[in-house]
Amino acid sequence: MTTGHDLARALRAAYLTLHRRTDGCFTADGVTADQFVLLAALADEGPATQQQLVRRVASDPNTVRAMLLLLEGRGLVARGPHPDDGRARRVTLTAKGRRTFGRLWTKSESIRRRLLTALRPAEVADLIDLLQRVTDAMSSPKARKPTNHIEGVLPCRD
Repeated sequence: MTTGHDLARALRAAYLTLHRRTDGCFTADGVTADQFVLLAALADEGPATQQQLVRRVASDPNTVRAMLLLLEGRGLVARGPHPDDGRARRVTLTAKGRRTFGRLWTKSESIRRRLLTALRPAEVADLIDLLQRVTDAMSSPKARKPTNHIEGVLPCRD
């Protein structure tokens, strides 16, 4: 009988394997897999506030901020005031960031191809749906805020 523990371990193993392979692919470029995800979010969906990026990449605000500072220091993103909200910071991909993302996207094509060959085409859509259901099931209802002092960390009980 498969348990929740088995599922959690399998999800972790799959994520870490993908993450490590992607990190290895980008080592020479000085970009991490997590930074690539931020670049991809900006390339795919355009400029965003830092909070929008937090939601797009399913990360926490402190991690996103730290990565943005590094990417900004390398000239890959620019952060500036939001045109409509003086409190928000608007993040855009620079021309150098677009070129870098394009190069990294091409470089990582073999990873995406390998990922897709692990499944039959119909299974890909099913897996995406199943992973979304896991995400939804493990997410906190909007009304309930984390009570832990670490942002985004939810208590173990419901």
